[in-house]
Amino acid sequence: MNSFGRKFRVSIFGESHGPAIGIIIDGVEPGIELQEKDFEEDIARRKSGSKGTTARSEADQVKILSGVCDGHTTGAPLTLIFLNKDTRSADYDLLKRIPRPGHADYTASLKFNGFNDPRGGGHFSGRITLPIVAAGVVAKKMIPDVRIEATLSEIGGYKDKARQEEALENAIKEGDSLGGLVECTAEGLLPGLGEPFFDSVESLVSHAIFAIPGVRGVEFGDGFAAAAMKGSEHNDPFDTVRMDAAGGPGFVCSSKNGSGGVNGGITNGSPLKFRVAFKPTSSIRKTQRTYDISDGSMTDLSVPGRHDVCFALRTPVIVEAMTALVLADLQSLSRICQ
Repeated sequence: MNSFGRKFRVSIFGESHGPAIGIIIDGVEPGIELQEKDFEEDIARRKSGSKGTTARSEADQVKILSGVCDGHTTGAPLTLIFLNKDTRSADYDLLKRIPRPGHADYTASLKFNGFNDPRGGGHFSGRITLPIVAAGVVAKKMIPDVRIEATLSEIGGYKDKARQEEALENAIKEGDSLGGLVECTAEGLLPGLGEPFFDSVESLVSHAIFAIPGVRGVEFGDGFAAAAMKGSEHNDPFDTVRMDAAGGPGFVCSSKNGSGGVNGGITNGSPLKFRVAFKPTSSIRKTQRTYDISDGSMTDLSVPGRHDVCFALRTPVIVEAMTALVLADLQSLSRICQ
C-alpha cells in the first residue's frame, strides 16, 4: 500500500498535480531538534534545473503540520506537506486515452478502473519522492552515528564525465532519455541488525529502494559479479578488529566486504554497500508505438510536456532517504529488543 516500516513508519499521500503531496511519520523519537530549514539541503539535491532534468520548477518548501513543538519533535506523528504550484495538467489530457510505453499509465488504468489521476503521473509520479526525501532527513537524525552517502556513478552506461555530458546532449537532441547507476554506502552501522530470511537487511533495503519509481535492479557488495567468482574470491576474510566504545575489542569484520556488509541477512559491522540501476525516463518526445484505449486501435505517440531526460540525476538523495528509513526502523526495533 502506501505505508512502510514497523516501529519507524511512513505513509505517503498526494498526486503530482494535486493541491499538495506529503508524508506522515510515526515512531519519531521525542526531543529531536527539527526546523523547516533542516530539510533544505537534501531537498535542494533533488530539485530540477540542471541539464537533463525537467523544466518544472516548484518551490519545494516543506510545511510541518504536526509532531513538532518549540523546535523539537514531540513523539506524536510528524506530518510534512509540500504544495504543488507549477503544474500544466493539460499536457496529460492525451495520456488518459493513450498510455505511455514503459509507464504506469496503462497498469494504473487497469487497476483503478480508469479513475486514476493521470496528471503528471498522479500518485505514480517521481514527484512523490519529495516527501520521502523529507522523511529521510528525519530518519538520519534518528541514526546520527550512521553516515549514508549515495552518488551517481554512471549515466547511459558511461562512467566518464565527458562521455556522460555527450550522451545527455545527444539524448536531448534526439528526444530520447537515459538511465543511470547509483552507488550507496552506509557506514557506522551496528552489527547484528536484521533477521534471517524475510526481514533480512537486503530484503528490507531492496523493498524500500524498489519503491522509488524507475528502479530496475539492486545488488549488494560484489552483486551479480559474485556468480562468476570462486568462493576464495568472493568470501570476506576476517582481518579487521573494531573497538567498542570502551576501547575493548567489539567485533571483527573484513576490509574486502564482497558481501556488502551483510551476512545471513544481518549486518556484520562492515559498511553496507549496494548499487541501484535506474531505467531511462519513459516520457520521451521520440515517437513510439502504443495503444488507444478509447477505440482499441494502435497509434503513435510523442509525449508532450516537461520531463527529465535522465531522472537518475536526481536520485542519489532519494536512495539515501530510503536507506535511512530502513536503518532507522531497524535500529528502533533493535532498541526495543535489548
